[in-house]
Amino acid sequence: MTKRSPFRYFKTSPSIIRLAVMMYVRFPLSLRNVEDLLHERGIDISYETVRFWWNRFGPLFAAEVRKNRVSQMRAYSNWQWHLDEMFVKINGETHYLWRAVDHEGEVLESFVTKRRDRKAAFKFLRKTMKRHGSADVFVTDKLRSYGAAMKVIGNVDKQETGRWLNNRAENSHQPFRRRERAMLRFRRMRTLQKFVAVHASVHNHFNQERHLYIRSNFKLNRAAALTEWRGLGVS
Repeated sequence: MTKRSPFRYFKTSPSIIRLAVMMYVRFPLSLRNVEDLLHERGIDISYETVRFWWNRFGPLFAAEVRKNRVSQMRAYSNWQWHLDEMFVKINGETHYLWRAVDHEGEVLESFVTKRRDRKAAFKFLRKTMKRHGSADVFVTDKLRSYGAAMKVIGNVDKQETGRWLNNRAENSHQPFRRRERAMLRFRRMRTLQKFVAVHASVHNHFNQERHLYIRSNFKLNRAAALTEWRGLGVS
């Protein structure tokens, strides 16, 4: 059975939709910034159209990217995970964004909760391990919720804590913090969970770690990522 195209009811070109979603999610731009940049290219749309497109196609594109990467990562990327949580304000109320990052800086999972107790840490770990398997080493800070959750799972002997050991996870928060400031924070917990999942997949896809490659190889990797992105949603 032929898969139906997700763009079948839209008059706009799929390439324009992919470009708008990529610009909004990947870069710290507001909806109106994306509208103005597309207008410079001769594409006349409203910022509300950009909002509709990212809500409609962002999760679809992210799921496709994640599916391709998870199938590759399960085989070799489970050596060491870095787990950390960060504070996020939603309508003035503090929430917690849990994040799991592998030893190469790949964001594995993002999970939003109202608390950071043992129950929240356990749900976060269970969700991450269900999708990505298990790691040999879990690097965390000294939050006791991690240790309590590790006891339930049975991974206490795999946990490591240290002052500087978790810098990988701390650095992974920076792209999201820049994006959060551009969006003037979030208003609903569900919107935050949806956006961080999409943002993590898009960031992983275009994160070419240019400091590790010579210029020629970086350009090849960047071109390959763009080519793969332009093929998303094609039946």
